[in-house]
Amino acid sequence: MRLLLLAALILSAGAAGAADAPQLFRQHCAACHGADRLGGSGPALLPESLERLKPGEALKTLAQGRVATRMPGFVDKLSADELQALADYLYTPLPQAPTWGEAEIRASRIELHAPGSLPDQPAFAADMLNLFIVVESGDHHATLLDGDSFEPIKRFPTRFALHGGPKFSPDGRYVYFASRDGWVSKFDIWNLQYVAEIRTGINTRNIAVSGDGRYVMAANYLPHTLVLLDAADLSLLKTIAVADVDGHSSRVSAVYDAAPRKSFVVALKDVPELWEVSYDDHALPVYPGLVHDYQTAEALPLPGKFNPRRIRLETVLDDFFFDRSYAYLIGAAREGRGQVVNLDMGRKIADLPLSGMPHLGSGITWQWQGREVLATPNLKDGVITVIDMQNWQVVKQIKTPGPGFFMRSHDNTRYAWTDVFNGAAKDTLQLIDKQTLEVAASVTPSPGKTAAHVEFTRDGRYALVSVWENDGALVVYDAQTLHEVKRLPMSKPSGKYNVYNKITRSSGTSH
Repeated sequence: MRLLLLAALILSAGAAGAADAPQLFRQHCAACHGADRLGGSGPALLPESLERLKPGEALKTLAQGRVATRMPGFVDKLSADELQALADYLYTPLPQAPTWGEAEIRASRIELHAPGSLPDQPAFAADMLNLFIVVESGDHHATLLDGDSFEPIKRFPTRFALHGGPKFSPDGRYVYFASRDGWVSKFDIWNLQYVAEIRTGINTRNIAVSGDGRYVMAANYLPHTLVLLDAADLSLLKTIAVADVDGHSSRVSAVYDAAPRKSFVVALKDVPELWEVSYDDHALPVYPGLVHDYQTAEALPLPGKFNPRRIRLETVLDDFFFDRSYAYLIGAAREGRGQVVNLDMGRKIADLPLSGMPHLGSGITWQWQGREVLATPNLKDGVITVIDMQNWQVVKQIKTPGPGFFMRSHDNTRYAWTDVFNGAAKDTLQLIDKQTLEVAASVTPSPGKTAAHVEFTRDGRYALVSVWENDGALVVYDAQTLHEVKRLPMSKPSGKYNVYNKITRSSGTSH
């Protein structure tokens, strides 16, 4: 009896001292990843969304944080046992697997104003193509800003944790937002009102708007789907289950519109395939595109409109960039390893000597010595890589004070602006002379506070910079003299988007 009592006491003491993983998650993780682990400002943390991350890497991330994100490390807050318990918890399935299919999507749709019911004239006076949408992620609002006077026209609430950048209709009248928790919202800029919303997923990556303005496509981490919407009223047209040719399911890294090709191009997070989804009304019953296997050169035809054309790759792509013709796609994974894909041929044609974590989704192009060059910041290394887009060779590696996230320019300015988002000098932007390929100047909007994400007015005369803090600001600079022109207090203005630069696919901004 004494032995049994002693054993019971030992087990009881062990249980009392065991880490309470659900409580640890609620305390340290739920604010960003959702109390139900389905995602918030951070991604969902479920076995379904962590397939590519080995448990050992998850444990390392919990301890040390994640480079180029807001994910902190907890090695100084949690014991080894607590970190292990938390890592194990993330790989524990939910009692009931989360689902979000066509029935749930359709039931979530909210129509506030039917198409054609609002006036076809702007409710205010301004250059409608020189407006900015400023996303204020600190308190989940957006501000419509006049790009001539730099005066706010309207500030309005948004869904929680917008992600992937808003997208405009081709005429610039409407702006579409996507939130991390799956909501897609359509806002009528001319009438300053939301017109429709729909929830397309549980954890959404980004959206794209077709070049003809008829369709919106949402890319999901959870569930593993692409969701096609009618851009007029955000009604559901189709869901596409995302899996490779062998049936392995995958999250979607990103979807972008390739307007000259009349298609959406999609990068997959967990399998080495690239998809092209045509929205061309004249697509043939059998799409002329091919499934290309880089190892066997086997090619198979696929159906056309709204069906994926698959291009097999050697490695996955986390993000990518198009050349001006949209015939070439330049992409890379978080681990580095860049590649160039010829979309017409349906195969990779070149490797790129990129190290660290190139952020090609923020790449820009310009003319240098009669050639088109691509420049990309790096999420891990303090370097800007400049690549010749004729031979895909590195022209120059430009050293910066630390890793950066965004890079922007304009055809009418001599500088390419880049931040040091993940470095000690995060309060200072570097300005690279696009002809000498040297850092020629720098600006520090608010010493000690993160400066990031530059966008230009329609004519390129002014550069707008974010002080990326909850008590931040939007700072306007003369793009030639670099003098500060105006400062508007804002709540973490994480991004700003000029209507004209976006709808004309300016070479100096992301697409």
